[in-house]
Order: sequence, then structure tokens, then C-alpha cells
Amino acid sequence: MGSGLKFAFAISLLLQLLDFSKGNKVGVAYGRDATNLPSPDRVAQLVQSRNIQYLRIYDTDPQVLNAFKNTGVEFTVGVHNSDLRAFQSQSNVDSWFRNSILPYYQATKITQITVGNEVTESGDDSANLVVPAMRNVVSALKRAGLQDRIKVSTSLSFGVLSKAYPPSEGTFDSRFAYVLNPLLQFLRENGSPFMVNLYPYFAIDDSSLEFVLFEPSPQAFVDPKTGLRYDNMFDAQLDAVHYAIANQRFSLTDQNFGDIKTVVMETGFPSGGSRSPRDRHATKNNAMLYNTNLIRHVTSGSGSRTTAMSGGAFQVMSGTPAMPNGELDVYIFSLFDENQKQGPEIEGNWGIFYPDMTSKYNLEFPGGGTNPSGRSWCVASSQAQNSDLQKALDWACGPGKADCSAIQPGKQCFQPDNLVSHASFAFNNYYQKNGDTAEACNFGGTAKRVYTNPSYGNCIYY
Repeated sequence: MGSGLKFAFAISLLLQLLDFSKGNKVGVAYGRDATNLPSPDRVAQLVQSRNIQYLRIYDTDPQVLNAFKNTGVEFTVGVHNSDLRAFQSQSNVDSWFRNSILPYYQATKITQITVGNEVTESGDDSANLVVPAMRNVVSALKRAGLQDRIKVSTSLSFGVLSKAYPPSEGTFDSRFAYVLNPLLQFLRENGSPFMVNLYPYFAIDDSSLEFVLFEPSPQAFVDPKTGLRYDNMFDAQLDAVHYAIANQRFSLTDQNFGDIKTVVMETGFPSGGSRSPRDRHATKNNAMLYNTNLIRHVTSGSGSRTTAMSGGAFQVMSGTPAMPNGELDVYIFSLFDENQKQGPEIEGNWGIFYPDMTSKYNLEFPGGGTNPSGRSWCVASSQAQNSDLQKALDWACGPGKADCSAIQPGKQCFQPDNLVSHASFAFNNYYQKNGDTAEACNFGGTAKRVYTNPSYGNCIYY
């Protein structure tokens, strides 16, 4: 294949991203490398009060997983780099899975497992060990029938790219081919996302503060190969990763990696701890601007752009320039400052909350009744006949395999004890498990989709 055709094919792969129906997500990384953090129970209350719906932790701490039972918060749990050697043994992984995942799964909504973190930066043999460890974790999931419910990946540093500018020439560093090639193959085989940690903050010296903060900037540029305009560093870095994934296809025979989803597992901005000229920008105000603009960019299309179409028409698109309709999931680092972080002082100052759980600055997360993320739920229609509603409820809890345990007597969703309330919970459980499509919210005409979260008290509608 000639270089021109290769490039055209890479573009085609990028612009034909699968239509993921869940909508964009903003979560938070809950690092706990500190001696002064609140208890997990108090953290669970804080997270729910701030409408934070997605959390990443770096282990499977039972106190944390127990604290978040029945909260509806979606969890990414992790395996430390130091455990990767033990994870070369399937029996060790099976034991870990039985003790650290199965007792908590469902009550605590575990949807992703990150096996290792930034393994190419670890300075040991973690990069050699990570893919075999991931395969063993998937094997354990398959035996439990959970391989489609919990996805397995590993989060890499942006440093795995050898070239990121312009984004269309994004290229993985050939030194890491020994881990990237089998990793991409694994991700494609298992429908797992490519996970990356992006920190535009560290590129301020090469651009400008405004460009990093999603603010108007003279550093905005047009990619000379694609003609796509970049107005912020986050989009430029993320698209460089997208292109690197698509371009990597040509170094392997008969492989196609263009449909692998990308998730940003860490991004953020420090609010203090200056030790270098660049770190003069580490202020609360700049951290607030970055995280606020990031959330707006991801969830409400403030980063939308107008794209020319055939016939002189124009279409407003959100997402990144190369993936205008792609799903964009990000996790802000981090929930709290961490006073035990290794390295320069600034490393411990990325939290959005102080350890006493007070906010560093005002930051609004999507969720609750405003629903800017575009999520939908399925509930029973109050106009439906009781006989029809009962038949639909019986089907949902029976052949439909909805989890109706929460509406049993004494459980968190039993009250109010009426048919519409019970059917609403069951219908929504089925709906979310089956792709939240219009077809999944029919139930013989007894159900309807709503766009305000119907959760109440301790009754959480996932």
C-alpha cells in the first residue's frame, strides 16, 4: 500500500469510529497516596453529593469497594505494577479475582480493570509482564461470564509517542513496539479501550498557558495534512494518540486497530507546589479553569466546531477534530491532594478537594437533574394499564433477566410499594443492560425514556 493510500486509510479509520451510545463521561481518579485522607465512607458521601458518577482507584481496597456499594458510582479498579509478576500465574489471578472482585461486583459497579499503570515508565520489567497479566485477568472474567461486563486494559503515559506534532503524524515510539503491538492486538480481540494519561500542563513551555487551558490562544493551529484546526492542547494530544493507533496498523500484517476506543484515564492541573519556572502557573485559578473548561468541552460541546460538508452545508460537531462524533471519556486527576507522592512538591497538589473534603475551587460535575451528558433512563408509563404493566414487570424480572433484587421487601427500592415504581426500576435495569436503545424501552408500550435521573434516596438507577 502506497504512503498516500496508507494515510487516506488511516483518516478513514478515524472518521468511521463506532457509534458508542453511552455518551461522554467525566470521572475522577481517587488516588490515596496520603496519610490524612477521610474515610472511604465519608468519601462516598462526598462523591455522591457532587454528582461524580465515575471513579478510578488504583487497587481493589475492600474498604473503598464496600463504602461505594449500592451508590451507582461506576468504578475502574486497578492492579499495581508491583503485582504484575505474581499475575503471570493464572492461579494467582483466579485467587485475586475470587477475593477482590467477585465479592463486590454488582453491589459496587465495577466496569473496568486497569492492569498496571504507565508500565513503560516504571524502569523495571513491568512492560514485559503487563499483557500476559491482562490475558490472565480476562481468563478469570470469562470463567465467571463477566468478560462483556468488565473490560481490561492498562493505562499508558503519553510518552509512548515519539511524535505528536502535527497530530496527523502521531507515532508510537518504536522502542515500545514489544509491548504496544501485543497490547493493541489484545485490546482489539477483547473490545477493550486504549487508556492513556494526558497532561497538557507539562507542554506549557512548548505552547502557551491559554492553549493548555482551553482559552482563546494565538497557538491555535491547522494540521497541514488534514486541514483540521486545533484550539487546545488536549485535543491535539488526544488526536495524536488516535492517529498513532491507526498508523500502527501498518506495522503489523492484517491487523486493523482503527476501531479501538480511547479513554483518558488521567488529566488535570496542579494548584500549587511550585518548584520550577513552569510551575508558576500551578494556581487554584488555573486549575479551576482547566478542569471547568475540560468538563464543558467533554460534556456540553463547548469545544464544538463547524465542519464543511458536501453541497456547501455545515454541521456542528463535538469531540476532537479527528473524531468529531467520537465518545470522549476522561478522568480528572485527582480527588484529593496526596502528601505521600514521590518527586517534586507539585506532584502532591493535583486534588480538587482538600483532605478535609472542602473544595479548592468551584467545580460542577455533570449529573443529577441537569443531565448535560445526554444520559437516558427507562421508566414505566403512568398511563399504562396495571395488567399490562404487571405482565411487563414479570417479563423483565424473569425472561428479561433484569436484576430486580433491589425492589424486594426490605431492599433499597421497595418503597414506594407500588407497581409503577417497581416496574420503573426493573425496566431501567433491563434498558441499561441492553444498550439503552428505544427498542430496549418498549415493554409493549408500557414504558418511556426520560432524561432526568429518577434515582431517589438510596435507590440508584444505573
